[in-house]
Amino acid sequence: MPSQRQPLAQVLRVAAPDTEAVESSRVQPSVGAGNQQTADDALQQLDRSIALRRAQRKREQLTYQAAAIAASVGISSLAILATYTRFSMHITSDGEMPWSDLLGTLSLVAGGAFGMEMYARYAHKALWHESPLGWLLHKSHHTPRTGPFEANDLFAIINGLPAMLLCYYGFWEPGMVGASCFGAGLGITLYGMAYMFIHDGLVHRRFPTGPISDLPYMKRLTVAHQIHHSGKYDGAPWGMFLGPQELEAIPGATEELDRLVADLDWSKRRV
Repeated sequence: MPSQRQPLAQVLRVAAPDTEAVESSRVQPSVGAGNQQTADDALQQLDRSIALRRAQRKREQLTYQAAAIAASVGISSLAILATYTRFSMHITSDGEMPWSDLLGTLSLVAGGAFGMEMYARYAHKALWHESPLGWLLHKSHHTPRTGPFEANDLFAIINGLPAMLLCYYGFWEPGMVGASCFGAGLGITLYGMAYMFIHDGLVHRRFPTGPISDLPYMKRLTVAHQIHHSGKYDGAPWGMFLGPQELEAIPGATEELDRLVADLDWSKRRV
């Protein structure tokens, strides 16, 4: 059950009420002696509505930003402590570091993160859009948001459960198997944190992300994901970090991506 197709120019302004759009929708009435006061009152009311909406959006951004930072700091600290403790626990009896286990962990960190991008391509299309149950949650991400959170955010918790189980098992299990499971769990966690900051912060402007928005590839990620929201190429790209590469397989999509990236103006994307 994919979302309805939207004009790409509209989607690139992000699927949320935009105060600038409200401002541009003003219709100046023909003002005569009899309706001057009425027109002034209407414009003042509109100005107040715009100011209230901007203040509300600012509060929503700060709320989500505080949650994102708290979660990131907490998870990162726990991951660092768990990694240090795990390898301290499994140091051999002669005091040597199990370097093979460490290498297995690092390899699976990278493998877990890459695997999540491949899984995201599948899950986003088959489980979130085409499955009625998945769409029940995910459709909140394709409609205007009315608060700092949306039902689609539950997928972050759902996807976090396998990472927690892998980390827990790998933490206690010695040897290469445990190290690999621990690394895979860390890789999934790393992907989830990066996804939150790039997808939620940079692309959908749910909280400020700072200067990373000016990086060329970050702009391409932003526009590629907004092309997904437009539904123009049957929903592609479905992945996030390799979204531009997905579009390369579609005739004309890369050219459109290049053009939209060149036209991207962050000042017109206030959400």
